[in-house]
Amino acid sequence: MMNGKQTYTEVKTVQKEDIQVLYFEDDGRIPNNPNLPLVIYKAVFNEETVQKAESVLRRHDWSNSWTGGVFPYHHFHSTTHEVLVAVKGNAVLRFGGEQGADAVLQMGDAAVIPAGTGHKKLSGSSDFTVIGAYPGGRQYDTKTEKNDRTSEEISRVPLPECDPFTGKSGPLLKLWEK
Repeated sequence: MMNGKQTYTEVKTVQKEDIQVLYFEDDGRIPNNPNLPLVIYKAVFNEETVQKAESVLRRHDWSNSWTGGVFPYHHFHSTTHEVLVAVKGNAVLRFGGEQGADAVLQMGDAAVIPAGTGHKKLSGSSDFTVIGAYPGGRQYDTKTEKNDRTSEEISRVPLPECDPFTGKSGPLLKLWEK
């Protein structure tokens, strides 16, 4: 405590109970990822630290970032993994395609989405805003349906070298070990 006020580091210490892990199978249209789970981090940032989210991501080599919303239709990226950090508001996102799972992201939460995993916004506050970024600053594509090459493209996407929030050690690297 400084001056009677709690101080925070940029990212809170991530505990097991702060992580949600979801696996999805190919649904016929959205391939999802056969080997890697979606990882949701709850409250990794707070109101005081969320403005530093982009610099934290960049420091851990998640870049090529953008700020905006999440498309209201199912889509996926076959060329890279993606992290979404909610920096304002809240929303219900569906992951894994039409028969997937819904998750609420609110300011400070994040989702690390493996290549091929479908996602879309179902509903949300009018101010819902995310920062999106990609490991190694990889270029991303946006697809709404798999094709003959999709599985091969996804299998060529390298694992990230760092967890987007904790760097060289962190839950993502353990969960995504080959």
